[in-house]
Amino acid sequence: MRVRRVELRQIGIPLLHPFETSLGRTTERHIILVRIEDEGGIEGWGECVADENPYYSEEWTESAWTILDRFLAPLIAQTPFQRAEDVDGIFAHIRGNRMAKAAIETACWDLEARRRNMPLWKVLGGTRAEVTSGVSIGLQSSIDVLLEKIDRELTAGYQRIKIKIKPKHDLELVKAVREKFPRIKLMVDANSAYRLGDAPLLRALDAYDLMMIEQPLANDDLADHARLQKQLATPVCLDESIRSSADARFAIELGACRVVNIKLGRVGGHTEARRVEKVCRQNEVPVWSGGMLEAGIGRAHNIAMSTLAGFLLPGDVSASARYWEEDIIDPPVVVTSRGTIVPPSGPGIGFRVKRDRIEALTMRSKTIEA
Repeated sequence: MRVRRVELRQIGIPLLHPFETSLGRTTERHIILVRIEDEGGIEGWGECVADENPYYSEEWTESAWTILDRFLAPLIAQTPFQRAEDVDGIFAHIRGNRMAKAAIETACWDLEARRRNMPLWKVLGGTRAEVTSGVSIGLQSSIDVLLEKIDRELTAGYQRIKIKIKPKHDLELVKAVREKFPRIKLMVDANSAYRLGDAPLLRALDAYDLMMIEQPLANDDLADHARLQKQLATPVCLDESIRSSADARFAIELGACRVVNIKLGRVGGHTEARRVEKVCRQNEVPVWSGGMLEAGIGRAHNIAMSTLAGFLLPGDVSASARYWEEDIIDPPVVVTSRGTIVPPSGPGIGFRVKRDRIEALTMRSKTIEA
């Protein structure tokens, strides 16, 4: 397989509603899209999930654009490969920059699936005919607003609710949610807002029957998470700390978590995501797909990934209409009344990419020829 053209585009797309976490507040996403084309004119699409600032990780929109433009796009345009899984090795000598790598790597998987005239999820080895869906709800202006949002999402059929927490916005929120919704699947996400010294506060969350506490401690930590997990009945879920299958193996061996969140961009693409899923499945640690406020292309890749056997818990892959007035794919992602997403049957990611919509949103673009 040889790539003859790589097209980079940065789009600006406003969120329908601001999304706030312990890391900050997002009102508009600046997303880098990657389109690759082979010698026969078949294309593949990927999406870079890097944030507009280096708060979630050291990668951000500007750093990802530079790496894609100067290193990754020229390299993939110059290097033939047999299968999409080979791209991980082609990029191996470039350290880090996993989100930028994943943008091209996932596009190559889409390209391969289209060349084989198969749905991407089947090429990846997916086994699930439906993906269970949950929602992530950011910090709100009041508890009443939060409860109203939860009620709305439950009415829409979502199977799991995740709420964001941070110091001074934690126990009171969880208590109020549990009092109004005593039987729902509920989890909390701290985005590294706490320290090991906060263990007594986090231990108090055991009283509220949570599915998990996601990434309570530092983004690059395993040791303190292991110490914390021993003190909690509630499972710890690791997100930012897991950047590779090796990280997942170390975390499991240390007892640092009982659940793992897999994000395609965070681990560098489908090839490494499959490795992480395999390590977790072999150790009976359930995984689920985390969200990064993706537009439709990234959302489509998350759906495909979530069909793998180890994805036992509802992920953050929810409907396009929760985020965008108009998505960049057609049809938009929809969730059934039972809180599931049916993977598309068409080749590749299975959605039509709306080039006119992307063109209207484009902030900058560049094409790299082989």
